[in-house]
Amino acid sequence: MSQFDLRPYLTQQKKQVDDALLGYIRQLCPSQHMLEPVTYAVTAGGKRLRPVLCLAAAEAVAGDPQATMPVACAIEMIHTYSLIHDDLPALDDDPLRRGKPTCHVQFNEATAILSGDALLNMAFETISEAGLGTSCENARKLLQVIDIVSHASGCRGMIEGQARDLAFEGIRLTPEALQALHELKTGALIRAAVHCGALLGGGSKEQIDHLIDYAIRIGLAFQVVDDILNITGDPDLLGKSVGTDQQRQKNTYPALMGLDQSREFALALIDRALQALSLFDNKADPLRAIARYIIERRR
Repeated sequence: MSQFDLRPYLTQQKKQVDDALLGYIRQLCPSQHMLEPVTYAVTAGGKRLRPVLCLAAAEAVAGDPQATMPVACAIEMIHTYSLIHDDLPALDDDPLRRGKPTCHVQFNEATAILSGDALLNMAFETISEAGLGTSCENARKLLQVIDIVSHASGCRGMIEGQARDLAFEGIRLTPEALQALHELKTGALIRAAVHCGALLGGGSKEQIDHLIDYAIRIGLAFQVVDDILNITGDPDLLGKSVGTDQQRQKNTYPALMGLDQSREFALALIDRALQALSLFDNKADPLRAIARYIIERRR
């Protein structure tokens, strides 16, 4: 059996997500004051990993991926908002994101803050408006999606992880505390993307549980690889500076266990993620390929 070819799949899915994202943004940003900086931030590149995972999870449970598109786009809006705010001088103070000036550099700090705020609100507008135009059963599922996504992006998820990341700079964490931090900061939104896709795709409880397990493993592996690339990566490929984690005395896996052990840990996480997909047939091949891509990526 031939191995699934991820590249054309990602290209096709990314184009669909990009087209849908721009459609939502143009609809929800009637004023040029916000349309220009929000469009700049959203179209500044990016792998669209989270929305693609949402679509692929629906496909894995034999659902319709296109039915999840509003939620997939909403999750990418939240991810982009988090990057805009992460790059601000008050947080990581990064001048580049994906090889381009960050939003506060391209425009100004106030515009960047408002652009992030706009994207966060647009995310929930997108999901709720999808719920208003559907059946009671689907609307109930979308209400559950709002709960999952708001949990993952708020003080029980990404925001708490970001707060811990800042609070613990210069303080050495235990492996357990570092894992908890990254499962919140990076992993929560990845887990939400997979969970929502499986839920909207009509997955059974057993299927959803297995997919959540998969998402937890790849979410942590993604962060471990990010930590490694911040040391060993090519800044031209990454589109951002390297060595910044060490300068800011951030808690990372290489700082805690060294590069070689970090790579081994990431590989073990991907192996466990793939084991979680043993329940599924070839409809989950995109998810399998994405797991392998996470460990092999250079950007």
